[in-house]
Amino acid sequence: MSGSLNKVMLIGNLGRDPELKMTPSGQALARFSVATTETWKNPQGEKQTKTEWHNIVVWGKQAEIAEKYLRKGKQVLIEGRIQYREYTDQAGVKKTACDIRCDNFVMLGRMEEGGGGARAERGGMDDYENSGPMPPAPAAGAAYDDDIPF
Repeated sequence: MSGSLNKVMLIGNLGRDPELKMTPSGQALARFSVATTETWKNPQGEKQTKTEWHNIVVWGKQAEIAEKYLRKGKQVLIEGRIQYREYTDQAGVKKTACDIRCDNFVMLGRMEEGGGGARAERGGMDDYENSGPMPPAPAAGAAYDDDIPF
């Protein structure tokens, strides 16, 4: 395989409600954190846990959807890539931050808890909600109408 891959998939709980901002050019940007927790037993059989916090950045229509529907504590699946950025803190010290640039997210959990498997992709939540029923899968061996050779 040539090339490289920068892909992240996380399932965790929101640490805070998304914070929506607009760039000077009018692009929506939302930031929030997601916690993932790993559980295992040590050699003595005692339960151990470790929680990692991830900074999530969402752009465009998805940022607006995230701000509207995602809430602290809710479970979410995040799909995206790792990005590093440099900034200068208030004391003038240069620092590096690691963000997860979210390409897609899926709200997990029960509907009454704000979940239900709704997926926010580049088309937006309205496209998902108004897409109607899925067409039936073609029968085995049936020909497809498209020209894609695979």
